[in-house]
Amino acid sequence: MDHLLNDAVKAIEISGIRRFFNLVQGKEDILSLTIGQPDFYTPEHVKKSAKHAIDMNHTTYTHNAGILPLREAISTFVHKKYQLSYRPEDEIIVTVGASQAIDITLRTILKKDDEVILPGPVYPGYEPLIKLAGAKPVFIDTRENGFKLTADLIKSHLSPKTKAILIPYPSNPTGVTLNEGELEEIATLIDQKEIFLIADEIYSELVYDQSHYSIGRFTSIRDQIIIINGLSKSHSMTGFRIGYILAPSWLAKHILKVHQYNVSCASSISQYAALEAIKNGAEDPEEMKKSYKMRRDYIIKRCKEMKLHTYVPDGGFYFFIDISHLQSSSFDIALDIVEKAKLALVPGSAFSQYGEGFLRLSYAYDLTTLQQGMDRLENYFKNILQ
Repeated sequence: MDHLLNDAVKAIEISGIRRFFNLVQGKEDILSLTIGQPDFYTPEHVKKSAKHAIDMNHTTYTHNAGILPLREAISTFVHKKYQLSYRPEDEIIVTVGASQAIDITLRTILKKDDEVILPGPVYPGYEPLIKLAGAKPVFIDTRENGFKLTADLIKSHLSPKTKAILIPYPSNPTGVTLNEGELEEIATLIDQKEIFLIADEIYSELVYDQSHYSIGRFTSIRDQIIIINGLSKSHSMTGFRIGYILAPSWLAKHILKVHQYNVSCASSISQYAALEAIKNGAEDPEEMKKSYKMRRDYIIKRCKEMKLHTYVPDGGFYFFIDISHLQSSSFDIALDIVEKAKLALVPGSAFSQYGEGFLRLSYAYDLTTLQQGMDRLENYFKNILQ
């Protein structure tokens, strides 16, 4: 009966991150630094709001785009924080996490054989969605460019089939972000071209040594820009599954149709929790960010002591550690570290072929866990590789 299934679905593989995570599950005494999920609890005031929503019987369908107060709060927030102007009535859609936002966006804009440019290495969740929409992912090797997808690299890969450019920043897995000048060059490149730019800014609230600059500020290409964001990382609300799309009204109305037939609406209870987080939780990400920065600096120190090369993450909570000198596949090295050092890291090959030769370490774990993990990694390089 397998031949009756959708060939595009059959061709999709389980995420390399999850595949490796599942592989090491059940092994004894394994310390895992694999999953990119905040280790903080959802803020108390947000949880109380969710409970209150249940008590008030806010448990029915909402407007397909989300409750208006939440869309108004998002509009106010992105204007105040990132100087963006999106109308709550028809330019903001509340989604079931950023993942669903990306899915319905791609299904709206892509046609068969379209091409989508994206950086390599990159989060593995984009490629399957592009293929399911009948389009082709075009990866650009960013390894010699500080892991940055800049205008010069994009220009050399544009073709008559290019429909969209996808820029996740700060990036998973590298933590690298783009600055105002680099974003302006991209905006200039696509201005007057029939190309969409999808900006996945889910880590925008977790940028450390500079301010996040949203490409949505370039109003000359406003009709081409689709911004994806959400509350999973900023407010440690991964299970609430609340994301949102910012898009011009002419485009948002079509994305909303796909969203409507896909999920009807995001969870009503989660929407009320998100409303509380956005209206009264501006400081929540700041507290988490202080801890992440301390952890980041600790990992930098330990990597330097081990003479491991890694780019300093601008944001998010990942390190991409260079292990190319070991002259073995990242999967084999990661598995060897599991077996010999009882430490799980994600092989770079999970993030496209351009992640080969690297390991991703998540520092969304408490400092004690990170210290133990780095001790095990140091022991691996000191004793096991000799």
